[in-house]
Amino acid sequence: MAEREELTWELFGSASRELARMIADSGYEPDLILSIARGGLFVAGALGYALDVKNLHVMNVEFYTGVDQRLDLPVVLPPVPNAVDLAGAKVLVADDVADTGATLKLVRDFCAEHVAEVRCAVVYEKPHSKVSCEYVWRRTDKWINFAWSAQPPVVQRAGQVLDA
Repeated sequence: MAEREELTWELFGSASRELARMIADSGYEPDLILSIARGGLFVAGALGYALDVKNLHVMNVEFYTGVDQRLDLPVVLPPVPNAVDLAGAKVLVADDVADTGATLKLVRDFCAEHVAEVRCAVVYEKPHSKVSCEYVWRRTDKWINFAWSAQPPVVQRAGQVLDA
């Protein structure tokens, strides 16, 4: 098996804190953090606490269906954030990884039409990502084992992945 990047819970704690420090040091003060579910929920929560931002929103986007298996295009799942809630805000989009960048591009483009400014923060960015994120903890071309998805689910639920 190919070498993988391992992000343990402990390392995630350090990574999210360093990512928050980068954002704070840049002078960017987001009004809200928009997490891309599911992996971005962990990042957004950690950044929300570290940056003292309580206004967190979620976009559910389905793209990956397994290791190196993805849909042709990312799909936004309901509920879609209300553009009125984002109007005029400085938004920080948070996700665990910018792999192809397709998911981040979809969310950033959605925001760009409604917000004052949008920036992206990720724990990892791959070299072939379509989106160059403003805040990146680490760059890698390896597959990443995240603490929250390294083990199989406790239960298997049918019908959870959309068919394209």
